[in-house]
Amino acid sequence: MIDRVVEAPAPPVRRGLRAVLADYVALTKPGIVVTLLVTAYCAMVVAAGGFPPAGRAVATLAGLALSAGGAHAVNMWYDADIDRVMERTRNRPVPTGRIPGRRALAFGLVAEALSAVELALAVNVLTALVSVAGFLFYVLVYTMWLKRRTPQNIVIGGAAGAFPPVVGWAAVTGHVGWAAWVMFLIIFLWTPPHFWALALYKQEDYRRAGIPMLPVVRGETATRRQSLVYGVLLLGASLALPLVARVGVGYTVAAATLGLGFVGVLVWLLGERPPATRRARVTFLYSLGYMVGLFGAMVAAVVHP
Repeated sequence: MIDRVVEAPAPPVRRGLRAVLADYVALTKPGIVVTLLVTAYCAMVVAAGGFPPAGRAVATLAGLALSAGGAHAVNMWYDADIDRVMERTRNRPVPTGRIPGRRALAFGLVAEALSAVELALAVNVLTALVSVAGFLFYVLVYTMWLKRRTPQNIVIGGAAGAFPPVVGWAAVTGHVGWAAWVMFLIIFLWTPPHFWALALYKQEDYRRAGIPMLPVVRGETATRRQSLVYGVLLLGASLALPLVARVGVGYTVAAATLGLGFVGVLVWLLGERPPATRRARVTFLYSLGYMVGLFGAMVAAVVHP
């Protein structure tokens, strides 16, 4: 367990408007936001049995983008002390002083407030509540409670990234059905092997920052074995979706193929020995392709009512 280190703010840096705007965009972690929006939209397509109304889709995705971006901004404010010592994160806007921490915090909270109001008024109250729940889980449960305290941080905290399909489903249907929770479960089970693969070849970064990621605390062998367990569970969860959602046989074939491929890659990862990291890198990249392929298959195989 490590405590947050509060340091004196870095001196302000004078820059042009374009550079400032670019830093505020970076504060939201736009690459991750896009991924979250894709899963939410795919859930909307499945819920609607086809493409949802454009206006509702835009309103939902805009609100979700504000919420996710706001959560990431608060995360960067809180984690500025460890971001400064990690090679992967040391150039982020807050640890470099390009954006003062208090401004990052204010930006994140305002973005979340705007998101909640916009979703409640333009979509429905349930969608706003689910989005707020995802924000609070990421900020309070993962960032402030789990990340520095337990090697299971990414297991429990990974639920934060699983909220977008539930948001999308609620936006279309006005309720949260079993299909939405199966999609939630898919992302929840995918998160540990995805991030542990990254941690296997970035573990020195986590060790330097004092973050108790599984490879640092329990070792590489335990990490690979637990990743395989989650990969098998993920395969089962993905194959359960047709039982509760209107997706055709094409999805089942894709889910089985992608899932067996993921399990195969995780079995292959078991054989890697330090200091080699190539298999961990390949596993991380495959996990990204897996998620895109699986949710893409949902859309391609949706059964129209």
